[in-house]
Amino acid sequence: MLRTREERSRIPRERPDGTRYYRPMDAFSDPQAVERYAAGPPRLVPGFADLHRMATILLSTHVPEDARLLVLGAGGGLELKAFAQAHPGWTFDGVDPSAEMLRLAERMLGDLASRARLHEGYIHDAPEGPFDGACSLLTLHFIEKEERLRTLQQVRRRLKPGAPFVAAHFSVSREERTYWFDRYVDFAVSSGIAEEQARRGRAAIEANVPILSPEEDEELLYAAGFSDVRLFYAAFTFRGWVARA
Repeated sequence: MLRTREERSRIPRERPDGTRYYRPMDAFSDPQAVERYAAGPPRLVPGFADLHRMATILLSTHVPEDARLLVLGAGGGLELKAFAQAHPGWTFDGVDPSAEMLRLAERMLGDLASRARLHEGYIHDAPEGPFDGACSLLTLHFIEKEERLRTLQQVRRRLKPGAPFVAAHFSVSREERTYWFDRYVDFAVSSGIAEEQARRGRAAIEANVPILSPEEDEELLYAAGFSDVRLFYAAFTFRGWVARA
């Protein structure tokens, strides 16, 4: 069930130096781009299906069979579908700023959609919980550092004590960014994406997405109140962690 709230952005549109940064709504509000979305991540994110499988395992280790889960960046519905198929007793609250992407999530879920409540907005628009666990895949890299900390704090506040949180996104140090983004392009090309298209995508990401280093990402998780932060996924430009509330 899609619940539309008044659109409002809590993410600054400019960095402190005045340069503009990437806003998820800009990329995911075009209906044609949204329809093509599902084909993209498997060709750009190494081990994409296994990332979903690992996230499912990490969540299931700590949540009950009838768990209620919070999914931040639920538009598209790919992880929602993977979770719902693996665990018939789980229910979900998914949050995303793009109404188009949430509609795609509904279509992606199909008969499973009755187990997911979808909310248009940001973390502040999510229900208060408390949730048995939470997940954010390929989303937090869109958020500037200070706002990312506030977002993580809001996720933490909505979780039961000890609940698991799984996150994965772009995370690479500046010193190694050139090398690993070269490999990002190589992977995209090996997946059938035209080299020029892959290079344009890489340039747009490097110019506009506020990527942090793995050390910074881990520091933010601890600063937000999470504990037992463990790296579980590393694939070229991507990293993933599991932590406990």
